[in-house]
Amino acid sequence: MTQQQFFAPCPRGLEAVLADELTALGASGIQTVDGGVSFAGDLALCYRANLHSRIASRILWRVAEAPYRKEEDIYQLAFNLPWAEWFDVGLSIRVDVNAINSPLKSIDFITLRIKDAVCDRFRVETTLRPDVNTREPDVRIYGFLTADRATLYLDTSGDPLFKRGLRKSHGEAPIRENLAAGILRLSGWEPGTPLLDPMCGAGTFLIEAGLMALNIAPGSDRWFAFEKLKNFDAALWEGIYNQALAAEKPKEPLPIYGSDISNVVLEAARENLAAAGLYGVVELKQADLLDLSAPTPAGMLVANPPYAVRLGEQAELAALYPKLGDLLKQKFTGWRACFFTADLTLAKLIRLQASRRIPLYNGPLECRLFVYDMVAGSRRRVKEPVA
Repeated sequence: MTQQQFFAPCPRGLEAVLADELTALGASGIQTVDGGVSFAGDLALCYRANLHSRIASRILWRVAEAPYRKEEDIYQLAFNLPWAEWFDVGLSIRVDVNAINSPLKSIDFITLRIKDAVCDRFRVETTLRPDVNTREPDVRIYGFLTADRATLYLDTSGDPLFKRGLRKSHGEAPIRENLAAGILRLSGWEPGTPLLDPMCGAGTFLIEAGLMALNIAPGSDRWFAFEKLKNFDAALWEGIYNQALAAEKPKEPLPIYGSDISNVVLEAARENLAAAGLYGVVELKQADLLDLSAPTPAGMLVANPPYAVRLGEQAELAALYPKLGDLLKQKFTGWRACFFTADLTLAKLIRLQASRRIPLYNGPLECRLFVYDMVAGSRRRVKEPVA
């Protein structure tokens, strides 16, 4: 099959983890940049990456790249592409453009010119033009500008890949699924190691861990934009999809535990676990964080603690963090504890020595993954966290 060039954006800080994942899927020519990974592969790899990637936000097919000096150069770059060979004129489109250090003044104007170029090319070849749908387009086209080069991509994913098609209830301020999966990878957690989220919220960490442990492809319950492209190979896709289903492990109770002080929040987590096919696989219970004990002699604790927005909340967290540190020392000896937070005072107030402080971003929000090894007893099957 013909090799193509692709780009997979991801949450910042997860580029190395994504590169490892794509390598395991068979990608070549991998290069990491801030916010994503470029790679090469065939159509089968494109399908596998969409189906199996737990870290990528999208899989973008690079269809053009060239130097530019002015807006007209970008219009011509887009106009010269054989869009009608890639998708039908009856499909709706959306164009998005991002730029770093571009000398051009208006990204909105560039977006409009790319859209015009696509529609003009269709009109030349078919006498028709595709409709524009900014809310639910059939085909998404992405442009990226540096100081002197323009790159155009066709999106093969459709909805972002962190939308697994599983979650029913989102709870309050959830982290995205691909960020949660990346945090689990960075922490060193492996399937089979006991995992506890004591502030589980809508259950994102629990679901991602359950999918990993049962070898369930994260994209197995959704559709992808590549299914609407003219080069879609239905037989190839069916084979890849069926192979993924055959590789799933039997569903049985796993050493994955979640708790929350709010029963309303736990109901949301139960709904999401059931929607993900993980009912009875993960153990949930209502509990105050500070009343918990370790469910097993060794394991991994991972949590996304709330961060303060108002002054009163800051005082509450300043009182909570030292108690949390005491809890870990007293009841979680032999465990590794990982806290993902935008509250950078946690490391100081928890009064523990972090073994790792990994910079990550939740959207534009700068965060840290603080890793604490509560040394004693066995840390069996818990790998060293990725720095």
